Amino acid sequence: MTEAVATAQKREYWRWREYDWRDESLDWKRAGGISVGIDVGSVSSQAVVMCDGKLFAYSSLRTGSNSKTSAQRALEVALQETGMPREKVNYLVATGYGRVNIPFAQKAITEIACHARGANFIYGPTVKTVLDMGGQDCKAIRCDGRGKVTNFLMNDKCAAGTGRGMEVMAELLQIPIEDVGPASLSLPEEPPPVSSTCVVFAKSEALGLLRQNWSKEKVLGSFCLAMAHRTVELLSRVGVEKDFAITGGISKNIGIVKRIETKLGVEALKPSIDPQIAGALGAALFAKALYEKELSGNAKTGS
Repeated sequence: MTEAVATAQKREYWRWREYDWRDESLDWKRAGGISVGIDVGSVSSQAVVMCDGKLFAYSSLRTGSNSKTSAQRALEVALQETGMPREKVNYLVATGYGRVNIPFAQKAITEIACHARGANFIYGPTVKTVLDMGGQDCKAIRCDGRGKVTNFLMNDKCAAGTGRGMEVMAELLQIPIEDVGPASLSLPEEPPPVSSTCVVFAKSEALGLLRQNWSKEKVLGSFCLAMAHRTVELLSRVGVEKDFAITGGISKNIGIVKRIETKLGVEALKPSIDPQIAGALGAALFAKALYEKELSGNAKTGS
């Protein structure tokens, strides 16, 4: 076996890039309050650090087998190279699937509330409808100008319509996951959507289409179109009111986003901040409010 063939066989096409960011212009030592939000999802985990309500640092990593360990690692990576010890964090809120298994969080808040609050920060107070496309489910959320949830619905299907389903397709077709969206749009015309709502059957259906001499791009287009169709059905049940925004990892998949926009006849707002951190960002904003409430209560009691 040649080295090139061995390398190709070892490649994990589903694996997306882990990353972190920090604002080096902010001096955390001058902050009156440091709040942290950690979102431990089924596929990815994000940690967001804010100083006096300003975004200071964040990380986005693969969720491991243990929620507590995933949360700890996400926070460690977010704080690395900042010089900030974890003990300086004044309040920490956990969200996501693993939120109840993070013992060092002062409070756990649902990802629905946190995504609405985070989207309000990212996109501004005009956002009324938020679509959170995560690792194993999708959520259609209606919110007010303060980012407070007024209504929501979750999909009741399998992971075929989520980030995990897209990882399975990327690996099956051996197309890097970051190239899935552009590849799905490189077709002269739209193919019919796949029919399966289960990721296992969707994989079998994709294999059948390949045997019928469909190109990889056509299979991806069919899969992305099906994801967009099911997502729009969910949104139609909760009602889409402008402005409309998308959060979560799938928000970065142009092949799905474009198809959702086409079906809705509404263009999603373009983010100025990474939309994948919306849940953790909302949790950090809740942490800030809870810390300030705690300080106010202590001041009233004189403690």
